[in-house]
Amino acid sequence: MDARLTVFVVVFGVVAILGFAASRWRRPDKIHSLEEWGLGGRAFGNWVTFFLLSGDVYTAYTFVAVPTLVFGVGASGFFPVPFLIIVYPMLFVVLARFWSVCHVHGFVTPAEFVRARFGSRGLGKIVAVLGIVATMPYIALQLIGIEAVFEVMGLPKGWPLTVAFVVLALYTFNSGLRAPALVSIVKDALVLWAVLAAVLIVSMVPGSWEPVFQAAEAKFAASARTDDGLLLAPQSQLNYVTLALGSAVALFLYPHTLTGVLAARNRGTLRRNLAVLPIYTLTLGILMLVGFAAIYSGTQPVGGNGNTVVPQWFDGNAPAWTAGLVFAAIGVGAMVPAAIMSIAAANLFTRDIYRQYFRPNASDREETYVSKTASLTVKFGALLVILLLNTQFAIDLQLIGGVVIMQTLPAVALGLYTSWFHRGALVTGVFAGLVTGLVMLYQVPKLGGPDGRTVVREHFGGSAWPLDTIGIDSNASIYVGVVALAVNLLVTVMLTGLLRGFGVPGGPDRTRDQDYVADEGDPTIRRMTEIIDGQPAPSSYFEPRQAPVTGR
Repeated sequence: MDARLTVFVVVFGVVAILGFAASRWRRPDKIHSLEEWGLGGRAFGNWVTFFLLSGDVYTAYTFVAVPTLVFGVGASGFFPVPFLIIVYPMLFVVLARFWSVCHVHGFVTPAEFVRARFGSRGLGKIVAVLGIVATMPYIALQLIGIEAVFEVMGLPKGWPLTVAFVVLALYTFNSGLRAPALVSIVKDALVLWAVLAAVLIVSMVPGSWEPVFQAAEAKFAASARTDDGLLLAPQSQLNYVTLALGSAVALFLYPHTLTGVLAARNRGTLRRNLAVLPIYTLTLGILMLVGFAAIYSGTQPVGGNGNTVVPQWFDGNAPAWTAGLVFAAIGVGAMVPAAIMSIAAANLFTRDIYRQYFRPNASDREETYVSKTASLTVKFGALLVILLLNTQFAIDLQLIGGVVIMQTLPAVALGLYTSWFHRGALVTGVFAGLVTGLVMLYQVPKLGGPDGRTVVREHFGGSAWPLDTIGIDSNASIYVGVVALAVNLLVTVMLTGLLRGFGVPGGPDRTRDQDYVADEGDPTIRRMTEIIDGQPAPSSYFEPRQAPVTGR
């Protein structure tokens, strides 16, 4: 067997064993609970939370697609670095409040919070549906990373990918959030090894990084494109800034990010990890430079698939066993976030659709089983997207997904600070933002060719909306999501003012100010189950769950 494949299979086997073993990892007595299966008992400590959140935020597609973008256009591909710098202060401030109110009321999903905050079951359903729709293509994108590794190793497209995700589906079904939490430790070790390998490989080049940057500069200088280069082209700057800002907003609204947050034991654990996680961005920055290193090495994508650039570069410049470890890092780095994403989507379906509209009195056991089944459905739906449709279609869907999830910001993020918004205005604002975003995405062509200006497809070709579409004499473009969100906020604020002015009653707010600052040990916190890495919670924390919030 090929050394690369041998290493990959061995690591994958270890990960699978860990995934199944996670079901017995400090297992509590009460295992048939959605909070146990879907949130790991709401009690992960510092180390587990760090690995879980890093595996949640830094996905395989990020480590594959972003260096590929750098390989193709240069500086424009570095937008994740500023967006992660922007997002962590936002997360530090906002997510502690989200953690507290969800722990006080036993919320498992952001849609439950919205339903209680604004007294609207319909608004909660909208947030749940948008979360599921935005998450599905995100899961599919994780498969692209594994698919690229299999392609470099010369494996066929269908069955290896299917086997990998069958194993993922089974151990997630069995162990819930504990599985990706435990596997993420292996994932981080592999990613750090990949970063070290990249640094060592380039360090052995005469002159180290200098000839690498010189080769990239020469390539971009000879290119017919006007939007590439070691520095941002003037027409790319507006899109770069708005894309970084919009991506930061979208990241902390995705259900899988919020699921990882709710699994933390207390506010201190959450805040410490949000303060430390920016260090992990250094690993992303180094791996992004692999795009330039691939230019220097003359690396060519396998079969024209740009996503193979990173694994192909390691395959051509590292020993076979090292390449196998890097391939495993990409594969495991796809499985961790895919598992969390499927759990988050399943929780949304179970708590905010199934329980609200089909079985309000479902038992804990039934609720957990439904969520497990929904997680399987979500994963295999994503797998079918990759196997049956063009890979580029999944990428385009993700562009739409980012625009979709941003429309939940007024209800979810701003709702953590105020209940002034009227539920009717929030619903109208969401639809206004969605319509605006979809119309703009429809107007964005897919460009290609040597000069990057040839129209390959007329519609839904990206998220950078050209300003000349509305007659502005400029080559610049802007990220669609930012414009759609601005429309959403404008409609929400104006309509809320009108509805409040005419005395139209809003929904009852079932939260209190003190709920947003409660911490572990506070008597208002109802549901604190078995602690994963610490002492068991006092029995006084356990109280029966209240009836689900209803409303219009």
